Amino acid sequence: MRVIAGKAKRILLRTVEGLETRPTTDRIKETLFNMVNNRLADCDFLDLFSGSGAIGIEALSRGANSAVFVENNKNAMECIRHNLNVTKLADKGQLLLMDAVSAIRALEVQGKVFDIIFMDPPYNHLYEKQVLNALKNSGIVYCDTLIIVEASKETDFDYLKESPFQITKEKVYKTNKHIFIEPAQLGKGIL
Repeated sequence: MRVIAGKAKRILLRTVEGLETRPTTDRIKETLFNMVNNRLADCDFLDLFSGSGAIGIEALSRGANSAVFVENNKNAMECIRHNLNVTKLADKGQLLLMDAVSAIRALEVQGKVFDIIFMDPPYNHLYEKQVLNALKNSGIVYCDTLIIVEASKETDFDYLKESPFQITKEKVYKTNKHIFIEPAQLGKGIL
């Protein structure tokens, strides 16, 4: 696994050993970042369920101002720390060793707000639903925050019809998909 573009282009990244994480392939990562490239410059990026940190590191490499990496696995957190150091992007990253919902609360206390929130939770456990519920009334979401969920192709997001979020785009791959979600009430300030 490597950084695809930007300041840290071609630097190889360490991955977490074992089956607890599922790294996003380079091809899918490249497609994702081509879709959001115009929103990356100077953005504040939140990487939930970070794994090796490859997505947040790619965002930093391509011009994001900062990235917060949230992971509750200690081995994965050490991997993220290593990858930030080897890419020389550690000064732009904040690491939180905790679950995603607790991290959202902690980031609210810190007064953080994010332009892009990415999450790649374990598939088919409804973690993305728990996180989206936590984000509904969270101060870390702007009126134009982009939330991206990597999920299995079978994951159903119909519950969003009854939420303040709307799906604006969906990109389906062979084995999974990216769902692009934004606040439904654009232009009305922070939710």
